[in-house]
Amino acid sequence: MPEICSESWQGRALVVGGGGIGRALSSELARRQPSLLVTLATRQPLSDREWSVDLQSPDSLSQLTEQLSDDSHPLRVVINATGRLHSPSYQPEKRLQHAEQSALLDSFAINAAGPLLLAKSVEPVLNRDTPFHFASLSARVGSIGDNRSGGWYAYRGAKAAQNMMLRCLSLEWARRLPLATVTLLHPGTTDTALSKPFQSFVPKEKLFSPERAARHLLDVLMQQTPSDTGRFLAWDGQAIPW
Repeated sequence: MPEICSESWQGRALVVGGGGIGRALSSELARRQPSLLVTLATRQPLSDREWSVDLQSPDSLSQLTEQLSDDSHPLRVVINATGRLHSPSYQPEKRLQHAEQSALLDSFAINAAGPLLLAKSVEPVLNRDTPFHFASLSARVGSIGDNRSGGWYAYRGAKAAQNMMLRCLSLEWARRLPLATVTLLHPGTTDTALSKPFQSFVPKEKLFSPERAARHLLDVLMQQTPSDTGRFLAWDGQAIPW
């Protein structure tokens, strides 16, 4: 298998997710890779340069496929930076009696199904002979082997499900799209709205800014090649147990 170095990254990069990490990844990727046309896609675009996409909407995902099919720039990189840990209607569960079906289904729709359906929507425009990276933000708390505290049923379960789905995807694409690389990335605890209610438990030196998290994640991602596809990696490049 040929090595795919970061210098060869040309075409369009799509970063999905308008939160702190998604926007930081979009800016940092554009800075590092001037040959890439970097586009941020989010449910609520803030400018005409951003694309609209909702991973929970089949119609929106179909429109994304059409948009990419009509694009003159070959799709080179997709990074999913969406995720939900809490909402106005639910918080991470501290014990079993806090588990609710609505929260479980919402978390699985966003954190597990969303990334896989994003991959499904971009697959029709991929070329067997063109290098391609698909990366998605996971979380260390989604590791079954690393789970020593329990709780957070919906979020942990959904991230573990995402890991399995994208591991399956990496094996399928290895057969059908041998130059594709699928990577699951843990960004570390980052100063965003997702982690805001829980930051008091995090030492200051271990709370990353979105910009720092983006730099770390791209450092790791740019080292991955098709021979590495299907890995679950932390921000420092260390493998995380499934």
